[in-house]
Amino acid sequence: MTSVPTAREDILALRSYVAGEQIEDTIRLNANEAPQSHWIDSGQAALNRYPEVHPKTLRDRMASLFDMPAANILVTRGSSEAIDVLIRAWCRAYADSIITTPPTFDMYRVYADIQGVEMIEVPIRADNDFKLDTDGVLDCCTSSTKLIFICSPNNPTGTLVPEEDILKIVRGRRNKSVVVVDEAYIEFSDRNSMARKVLDYNNLVILRTLSKAHALAGARCGAAIACEEIVDVMSKVLPPYSFPTPVIDAVMSALSGDGINQSTEAVAGIVTERDRMFEALKSVNCVAEAWPSQSNFILVRFHDLISAQAQLLNDGILIRNFNNVPELEDCARITIGTSAENDALLKSLTNSGKQSDG
Repeated sequence: MTSVPTAREDILALRSYVAGEQIEDTIRLNANEAPQSHWIDSGQAALNRYPEVHPKTLRDRMASLFDMPAANILVTRGSSEAIDVLIRAWCRAYADSIITTPPTFDMYRVYADIQGVEMIEVPIRADNDFKLDTDGVLDCCTSSTKLIFICSPNNPTGTLVPEEDILKIVRGRRNKSVVVVDEAYIEFSDRNSMARKVLDYNNLVILRTLSKAHALAGARCGAAIACEEIVDVMSKVLPPYSFPTPVIDAVMSALSGDGINQSTEAVAGIVTERDRMFEALKSVNCVAEAWPSQSNFILVRFHDLISAQAQLLNDGILIRNFNNVPELEDCARITIGTSAENDALLKSLTNSGKQSDG
């Protein structure tokens, strides 16, 4: 295998699990499966058989969706599983470190803590429009920094990191660190995915998910896109048979031509609503500030978040409180809902503002 930047040597040497062969139209007596299904399968594949070890049919469909060679795709249970796999494959417990840029997706921290990995933080600041400190990221890297996580568009700020800033870090850490760009919300932005850049850089990983733009959060399906060598290493850590057969069937159906067209239309509608909501929120009395977003949510700072949230809850509306996160005091993330749901939120916040004035 070609050298993979900074991957754990013991993982590179790991003997992968060898599953029983899966060949169509054969008598399968090699995997300790039940010979017949006891259940009505509603026209789906019989559930007495294991699903594919790593779902090739699903990988091929997602490769087409993301316009990438199938060999550069690893299908995971949401992009969150890919984060876990990357940290376990690249970072030795109590020896290695990762870099994150908070406020950002908290699961980078959670998986690092589980693995016993140091997390080096390079904060992004509200007074700088949450722009990535590219030089700060490079300056904070040490010889033990194995992974750098960049969420773009970022959750919860909704900000997009310029591609050239990301590539500056990728080039600066070549053969030293793997740069992981989390593009969970890229479909809602005005920029295309960076996925094809993995063909030029062997220390770049792009994470994608079907949870957001394709409305498949309940299916838990995502992908890591990287050079073949990184995909091979991640495959060693990923459990076999991780995708249930009904999930594969559901996702394959959703990624049909009609399904993709519906997702594209839905994304366009959400973007239109997002832009409408951004302008509307800026004029609500209880809102102190709202930041432009390249995602399916808007980050808002309230004059009094607790009061605004209480009013919303009284009206049966939930938002995500980030009051306990440094740099995000009195801030909440508001996901873009349907037009009617968004109108209900605006009405509730307007009432909250009137009560505050009173």
